[in-house]
Amino acid sequence: MNPTHDKVIAWTRERFPNLRAVEGIVVEPLEKGGSDRTFLRLRAEGHAPLIFVQYGSLREENRHYVEIGAFLAKQGVRVPQMFLHELEHGRIWMEDLGEIDLWSYRNEPWSVRRPLYEATLEEVLHLHVLAERVPADDVGLLGLQPAFDEKLYLWEQDYFFQNCLIRHFGHPPDTLESVRKALHQIAYRLATYRRVLVHRDFQSQNIMISAGAPCLIDFQGMRFGLAQYDLASLLLDPYVELEESERRHLLRFYLERLKALGIVSDNDFEAVYPLCAAQRLMQALGAYGFLGHEKGRMDFLSHIPKALPRLYHIAVETPELVDLAAILSPLVSP
Repeated sequence: MNPTHDKVIAWTRERFPNLRAVEGIVVEPLEKGGSDRTFLRLRAEGHAPLIFVQYGSLREENRHYVEIGAFLAKQGVRVPQMFLHELEHGRIWMEDLGEIDLWSYRNEPWSVRRPLYEATLEEVLHLHVLAERVPADDVGLLGLQPAFDEKLYLWEQDYFFQNCLIRHFGHPPDTLESVRKALHQIAYRLATYRRVLVHRDFQSQNIMISAGAPCLIDFQGMRFGLAQYDLASLLLDPYVELEESERRHLLRFYLERLKALGIVSDNDFEAVYPLCAAQRLMQALGAYGFLGHEKGRMDFLSHIPKALPRLYHIAVETPELVDLAAILSPLVSP
């Protein structure tokens, strides 16, 4: 799964003739969150750097990264260029978008971050409207992950219960029945709405800033779902601090752009948003608990104190989530 740097250099020389005679190809390991993939940056003097990715067979979605990327690029969504994909070996060579992501701007003043966030929302809006204009057969050939439905929403909820509430906080499982029933109703409700193409992990570290504009990465989990889920992923990103006024501005910005495009949602967009926000935060909290306790990535547990109050705030302000708020209340520092 983790090839030696010498092997990667040798493979790269074989496949890219312009690098065969180049001396001193430098390999730099890249850390990619909780990913089970290996990312390496290849540098050679006088040549644009490349990103090499090695993935295994545990996650089917990794096999579709290149074809989804090509599809998005064809539709005008900014993504890295894919140079070579060796499906049988799980190897990808692609464009290096640099080291600056949206997260890198987290300490900049709002006057600097606002245009970047607005441009990012423009980019994801482009993604959200793709299904309206692209033939269904073309989308169907992409090997997308299963769409958001009642079953997937329930899985996210259970992921949160098991890995965050029970495993991390030691919450008694037999006291969760009422909140499970309430959240089951929300899963059923969300599954009834018309779905669009969504990124699924639309957070600041998956948005590269290249040539001053946002580019989307880690889109292999793309599927059909609700646009509000992507918005909540960005606006409530536990890795970044946004003021409530900034979140409101960005939500209004997205809705205004949606209206300008003549797109009418079949649900009460702003009423459904906090329900999707709760789902997204539960999924993230479940992942932090799983990666921390199951995979030994203790660094992910440090994100729980950031994400949990955001989930609690959403729950307190949303009548349908009153049972969840009651469960979370003792766990949130005053």
